[in-house]
Amino acid sequence: MTPVRTPPAVLAVRGAALLLAAVALGHTLWTGVVEPGHALAFGVLVTVGELARWGALPGEREPAPLGAAGALAYALLGRSAGEDTSHGVLQVITVVVAAQLLASVPHMARGSGPGPDQAARRVLTVAFAAVCFQPLHHSGRSERWFGEGPYVTLFLVVTLVLTALCDAVLTALTADTSRPYGPQLRDELRALSGIGSAVGATGAVMALGVAVAGLWALPVLCVPLLLTQVSFRRYAAVRTTYRQTIASLARSTEIAGYTPHGHARRVAELSTAVGRELGLAGPELTVLEYAALMHDIGQLSLVDPVAEGATAVLPAAEQRRIALLGGAVVRQTGVDPAVAVVVEQQADPYREQQTAARIVRAVNAYDDLCGEGVKGPLGALEQLRLGTGSDYQPQVVEALARVLARGGLTPAGAG
Repeated sequence: MTPVRTPPAVLAVRGAALLLAAVALGHTLWTGVVEPGHALAFGVLVTVGELARWGALPGEREPAPLGAAGALAYALLGRSAGEDTSHGVLQVITVVVAAQLLASVPHMARGSGPGPDQAARRVLTVAFAAVCFQPLHHSGRSERWFGEGPYVTLFLVVTLVLTALCDAVLTALTADTSRPYGPQLRDELRALSGIGSAVGATGAVMALGVAVAGLWALPVLCVPLLLTQVSFRRYAAVRTTYRQTIASLARSTEIAGYTPHGHARRVAELSTAVGRELGLAGPELTVLEYAALMHDIGQLSLVDPVAEGATAVLPAAEQRRIALLGGAVVRQTGVDPAVAVVVEQQADPYREQQTAARIVRAVNAYDDLCGEGVKGPLGALEQLRLGTGSDYQPQVVEALARVLARGGLTPAGAG
């Protein structure tokens, strides 16, 4: 088996974080900890936040929002109970690194610790925020430039925005390396309006609260985010169960012998990748995935299965009947009606379909053609290109070709 090469950008992010952590730890050990009470309080907060990732679900964008908010608050802390603080950038990094190392022990014992890329991003993002804030505060420039009124809040908001952009850039660099950087960064920027904005706002509020009320503000201000985190985990768990139910329902056509094994899963995975390639995100991708999983459910109405489940060989009227029956079944499941619309449009001319339906139709045809065992991936793509005049949208076919080229033209019908 050929070893997987780590991309240079990922190695650079890890190396920069490791070097920065080593310098910060060495400096703090040499000079000692300034204001140990504050360092301990924020260190405990970050540790608790990192431990709270214990129930994180796979793919969760920010599994430790409390830890991220606590680290960001320490980076933006300039005063405590009205008195100036004197910790610097390197001590901020030291506290965050030490908290992450301490919290990683039980996770590693359980075999589910955070990956090196996630830890590296946290260190570099917090370091960026601290570099933007701490030198200006300690030199007195922030007070001279912004005073103590609304301009200070504006300064914090600008710092948070820049920090969020930094985190998005780093996440895009270290995320799915099989995708181009541009679409990956676009997805990360879109996600900033979600949990990322809540983390940033909470971090700033914590820093301002401690500046007025001291460390007693921390437990009061972190409770809402902790409750939100618990609620979000429950919601995410419900969504995961919901998706598993849909996937199980989609497999009914495979169990009944109407479609090849794994067909629905392959079409859903490849359709989602093509959707991202074309700029879909959020709810649009969810509708696309669910529709791809259930696009063949109408075949259960057939008396005799179609060979390899390829309904494209059937008369247009029969294809239309199967699509409409599939949409009716989807509506009965309580899934978003938009999913049923995509399923119902599978037999329509592509010019009358929405983007999700065009994607599912092209990817389904690709998987069917590969499953025939004659054309193979290259032949299947060529067949799709020949059909772009009437059956498949050219942009969708070319997006499919790009996705397959990056992942290797492995026959979709295999396995």
